[in-house]
Parts: sequence; C-alpha cells; structure tokens
Amino acid sequence: MAVYRVCVTTGPYLRAGTLDNISVTLVGTCGESPKQLLDRLGRDFAPGSVQKYKVRCSAELGEVLLLRLHKERYAFFPKDSWYCSCVCVTAPDGTHSHFPCYQWIEGYCTLELRPGAAKTICQDSLPLLLDHRKRELQGRQECYRWKVYAPGFPGMIDVSSFEEMETDKKFALTKMLPRADPGDSSGNRYLPGFTMKIDFPSLMHMEPNIRYSATKTASLLFNAIPASLGMKLRGLLDRKGSWKKLDDIRNIFWCHKTVISEYVMEHWCEDPFFGYQYLNGVNPVMLHCLSSLPSKLPITNDMVAPLLGPNTCLQTELERGNIFLADYWILAEAPVHCLNDRPQYVAAPLCLLWLNPQGALVPLAIQLSQTPGPDSPIFLPTDSYWDWLLAKTWVRNSEFLVHENNTHFLCTHLLCEAFAMATLRQLPLCHPIYKLLLPHTRYTLQVNTIARATLLNPEGLVDKVTSVGRQGLLYLMSTALAHFTYTDFCLPDSVRARGVLAIPNYHYRDDGLKIWAAIESFVSEIVGYYYPSDASVQQDSELQAWVGEIFAWAFLGRESSGFPRRLCAPGELVKFLTAIIFNCSAQHAAVNSGQHDFGAWMPNTPSSMRQPPPQTKGTATLKSYLDTLPEVNITCNNLLLFWLVSQEPKDQRPLGTYPDEHFTEEAPRRSIAAFQNRLAQISREIRERNQGLELPYTYLDPPLIENSVSI
Repeated sequence: MAVYRVCVTTGPYLRAGTLDNISVTLVGTCGESPKQLLDRLGRDFAPGSVQKYKVRCSAELGEVLLLRLHKERYAFFPKDSWYCSCVCVTAPDGTHSHFPCYQWIEGYCTLELRPGAAKTICQDSLPLLLDHRKRELQGRQECYRWKVYAPGFPGMIDVSSFEEMETDKKFALTKMLPRADPGDSSGNRYLPGFTMKIDFPSLMHMEPNIRYSATKTASLLFNAIPASLGMKLRGLLDRKGSWKKLDDIRNIFWCHKTVISEYVMEHWCEDPFFGYQYLNGVNPVMLHCLSSLPSKLPITNDMVAPLLGPNTCLQTELERGNIFLADYWILAEAPVHCLNDRPQYVAAPLCLLWLNPQGALVPLAIQLSQTPGPDSPIFLPTDSYWDWLLAKTWVRNSEFLVHENNTHFLCTHLLCEAFAMATLRQLPLCHPIYKLLLPHTRYTLQVNTIARATLLNPEGLVDKVTSVGRQGLLYLMSTALAHFTYTDFCLPDSVRARGVLAIPNYHYRDDGLKIWAAIESFVSEIVGYYYPSDASVQQDSELQAWVGEIFAWAFLGRESSGFPRRLCAPGELVKFLTAIIFNCSAQHAAVNSGQHDFGAWMPNTPSSMRQPPPQTKGTATLKSYLDTLPEVNITCNNLLLFWLVSQEPKDQRPLGTYPDEHFTEEAPRRSIAAFQNRLAQISREIRERNQGLELPYTYLDPPLIENSVSI
C-alpha cells in the first residue's frame, strides 16, 4: 500500500469555497490511483482553507504526471463555483509535486492539472502529456472565440460563446442599480443620473476566470454612484446650454479635487503648461522633432521672431533640433456628430512647438487645418488673448479625440485584448510564456466587454459626449491601426524615431525607459531559461501559433506594420514579450490614470466643440469661447467618465506582483524577486525626483501601475 498526501488550498476570495464533492485522481508513469473523495470531519474547501488528505494506492505510481480534480454534486445543494489555488502532492518517498491551479471551477466537471514546472511542447515527449496539451487548447479555443467588431479593428472576444451565468448571480449584481425603466425586463441598468447604460445581461455571458471579482465590481460601482448622484442633485446632468462663466466649471467636482487637477485649473491657459502636457500629460506620444517644416505648414521666421528673440531664428532652431510638431492629420476626414440635437465640429490642427533656452516646451504656431490658405490662418502667441486661447483649445480638443480613441483605447485596451485572446487560445497552462503573460491579461477581456456595452455601443457614452460620436470612433481607430507600427509599439524605438531623446523634463520617457529596461531584463532571464537556442524558439509550434494569431487578429496581417508573424530567435521573443507586458501595464497607466487630473478642468480637455474652427483672426471673445465649449450636461457626463476610469477599483495587483505562483522552479522565482527589487529601486528614484518638482509625475511609479488593463 502506497500513501500519497494531498494538500488542497482554496482561494481566499468571496464565495471561493464550495459545498460540492471534490475527488482526486493521481496519474503517474506507472499507473493511476483510484478516484478518491476528499472528505474530512467538518466543512472542506472553505475560502482561504488549506486541507490535507491521504490518497491510498495499491502500489506506487512513479512520477506523478497529472492530477484530476472531480467536482460533483453533494446531496441536495445547488451547484456552486470553487476557486482552487493549488494542490500539493507528497509521494511515499517524500517527493513533492506542486500543481498550480488558480482558477474558478464551475458546475460539475473534471479538471486536469500538470505539475508546476513549465514545459514547451518540445520538452514533452510522452503521448499522455502531448494529448493533454492538445485537449486543453481545443477546449480553450471553443470557449474563447474571435469576433470582428468592425472592419479594420483588432479581433475581440465573442461573448456569445459563453454560457449565461446562473440567474441568482445575475440578479445579485443587477439589483445594485435601478432599472432604466420600472417596466423594463431587459436587465439594463443606469448609474443614477448618468446616461451610461449598463447592459448587464450581455456582460454576464463571461467565463468566470476572466470576469471581475465581486470586490472589483462593487468598488467600480461605488466609485461611480456618489459622483453621479452629486451631479444629479445639483441639476448639472440635465442642464443644456453654455456655461455662463468659466469659474462655474470649478464647481463640478468640488469634492473630487486632486493636487494635479487644482494645478491644471490655475495654469491651463499658460503656454509652458500647454507644452508640458505633450511630455507628461495623458497623451505623451505625439511629438516629432523636425529638421525642416512641412509644406502644409507655411510658417515664416518673421511670424515667430518675436517669441524666438534676437539671437536666433527659425532655421537655426530647426538645425539645433529644438522644433517639434504635433500633427493631427488623422482628424481631417473624421465624421462629425450631433449632441443635444446640435452639430459639432472637428479640426485637424498642426501645432508647432519650440524647446526654449530655459528648457520649456512652448507653442510657436497653430494652424487648425491640414490645408494652408486664407481660410486657415496661422495663430501665434502674439495674437489677441482669446484668439490664441481658442486656437490652443482646439488643439486640446484634438488631443482628447486622438488620445481617447487611439493612444488609450486602441493601443492599450484593444491590442491587449488581442494578446490575451491569443495567449488563452494558443498556449497551454504549462507553457512558460502562458505563465509569464497570464497576470498581464487579468480582467482585460471583462473591462473591454463593459466598454463595448456602455461606451462604444450605439447610443453609448461616446455618442453622447464626443464631437465624432461612434462613427467617428470607428473611423479613427481603424485608420490609426492601419498606420500603427512595431516601432510605435516599442518605447525605446518610438522615442528614438520621434527624435525626442534629448528633451529635458520628459518624465514619461525617463520613467518609461527605466521600467522597459526592468521588464526586458526580467523577460530575458525567463526566456533564456526556457529557450537556450534559436532552434528552441523556431521549433515551439505553440509559440509560433501564438505570434501568428496575434499578427493576424491584432494587426490584421499587415506586413508593413513591422510586427512579427514568426519568431526566429530568443532576442526577438524577448523584445516582443517586453513590449506586450509594458503596454499592458505601464503604458496603460501612463495614458489612463491622469484622465481626471488633466480633464476635470474641462477647457483643458474638451470632448466636443460647438462652433467651427475660426477662419479669421480677431473675432474670438469670452462669449464666443464659452459658446464653443461643450454644453453643461455634455461636460458633466464626460467628467464622470474621467473620474470613473481614473479610479482603479479594489482588487489591484501592481506591476511585478504575482501572488498566484504559476512558476514553481527556483530560477524563474529568483527572476521574479530580482524584477520586484528593480521596480522598487525605480520607485524610490521617482519619488525622490518628484520631491523637487512643482508638478510631480507619478503615473509610472511602479506601485501605482496595474499589472494589466483592468479599468
């Protein structure tokens, strides 16, 4: 008689325990154990519990290759979910085998687990294990199916491939919000006073391991409800028409001010702060250094000489690398939309900036269209106060549209969803790259499904607050993806290609490159451990299927994008994985977390413009300026969204935090510890620098970066 000791750990989460019967079967090289019920006196498998059992076999099983967990009905109790963290098996000779699970098991089923040591397909030779990999991926591919959201978009998850959740779970969530209409049986809900409809029935068709936890769901709702109720009670969400005076906008978020939002309110109209936002605002990727002016921007030296001063000229500053351009060409043909039954307007500006001798980046000139001519004047800092402020505000509106649609939602949310999908579909649980990437896909599929059901859907928030509406969003994202390149995706390559390596006080670049280097070092150690040669990369059919699926569904098979469709060497794999992890974590933090800070003062980031771009100078006044800005209700709905997405809900996991121990070997565990130490050192450097800054830059402080796109 051989006795195996089995230790089962249940996750510490709300409703993680189960009353169902749990049995286990051990499968070894010399045979398998009989199926044995795991049952002790008292309750088994309570949340956070660690339970020990004995499995008796007639003979030793040899090396344990698989562990089967059987979840079956107990008495008359209804079926429930169980979160199994891991199972440890101790053989009669004292050998320990660790079986990571870290997933929800729903209903009555059997789940097969492998020991924690990561294996590529090339390292498996036993037919039993090869068959297990194949069956696991077949099951995942049936569960996680691709869907085309719109032409030219990255592929997305098809939520119709999931079974609907149990009725009691659906109502447990939806009863937290009032119905849109008391007689509405659809299950649709609204935040109080908020025009964002929550289509909960469609969100409930989510596989449990990609769904928000109860803690995160409740936190998300409770972040939104007080702010929306406050606006509703003050009548702001229903008030149409122009703002009467600029100071009235200060009172929207009287209880949700931050140090940065207060700073923005005081300095938003100043030229140095306008330039600062290109470096350290929420869209710090727009600037390109110029060596010569484009023909579509016919600026002369005489126009800018008063700002440059007597000791230099425009050509000299171009030669010195001090002239930069932000080009919003993508907006030139963007569809426009109506808000409150009134037409809105869009500009496609060219904004020229100068790095002055004091190290400040300031705007030199603004042209509000891509076509120069009498109807498209070039606005200058020497123009009247309201002319110049209005021109800058048009640029800030263009910033909003490009940032929200492309820099933020397309390049982090949608691309990271495609990475998550390919990882789930093409890499089995035991694959080292699956173990590496899984923490960086957490909740991404869920948050994007929520976004499509509330923001991007017809009549959703994009249609209610932006000048381009949903049709403009579809145009902007598909156009941006058609021009997006691997160079744009990789931060070191991007800053080099844009010529912005030497700009001082570019904290996004400086912090981002440090974090990129830390991720790259960590990934290099992991890849080096599992892929010792070019052949080991080339012969991993699962890895090649993974990168091929990303190329096909994220980048639509476009060769000119420069993204790899096949990986041939460990170095190529390191770069690709580094870029994916960086964009799923740090880049999303950089372009998401500051939205409330920089957008709470609406004139700094207007979501729409109600008058056409000015075609002549000398006509702007305070009244015309206020009549151009978004109406009161449009402003408030947009700021509610900024507040909501800038507040990371509870159940956070900062960058480098891996509580689920998918890697069990000593080498990758050492690499994780070294990665965490590097991030801690970066955090100390950032905080020390910030003490000397008038406006601290915190968005890339590692403890404030979420591992994944989860809000």
